[in-house]
Amino acid sequence: MDTTRTSAAVKNASGKIEEGFGQVTGDVKSQIEGTVKQASAAAQDLYGQARDATLETAATVREGAVSAEDKVRHFIEEKPYTAMIAALALGWVLGRTHRPY
Repeated sequence: MDTTRTSAAVKNASGKIEEGFGQVTGDVKSQIEGTVKQASAAAQDLYGQARDATLETAATVREGAVSAEDKVRHFIEEKPYTAMIAALALGWVLGRTHRPY
């Protein structure tokens, strides 16, 4: 949880207090301002959640890329001739698909 979500939680709590104060005193303006603060806090919290999820996804993708690179490196080191033949075959196939007729 980052500062965005913490700030949203504080804003939500202050909005609830302001709304409650407005209900107790009968001040409609305070009630409305409290409700607006709560809605703003909810939007800010959703933004924080989306940001956290994006950062977690990026970290997972980064770890997966490193793992894939390690697997390819290991395959090339263990079977260099097979890797060379596979690279040549892939190059030949790509060359044939882009050749004009």
